[in-house]
Amino acid sequence: MGYQPLEELLGKAGGSVYTLVRLASRRALEISNTGAKLIQAPSEAKLTTIALDEIRQGKVVEKCVEKEFDPKNAGKK
Repeated sequence: MGYQPLEELLGKAGGSVYTLVRLASRRALEISNTGAKLIQAPSEAKLTTIALDEIRQGKVVEKCVEKEFDPKNAGKK
């Protein structure tokens, strides 16, 4: 298991450990289902380690939907 620098990872998740864990678990599950990795990783590397490496390298980011949604314009067309 590789060391994951929490200081770098928290910056990628908006400073929230909860968000970081959610993002990493979703990505690890996606890797498990599809087998598609965004980085080169040894075959013996665990999926969560790969997911955290992808997050640290900026290959996986969280999309913040609330910034895209403007309640003032909801329902107007």
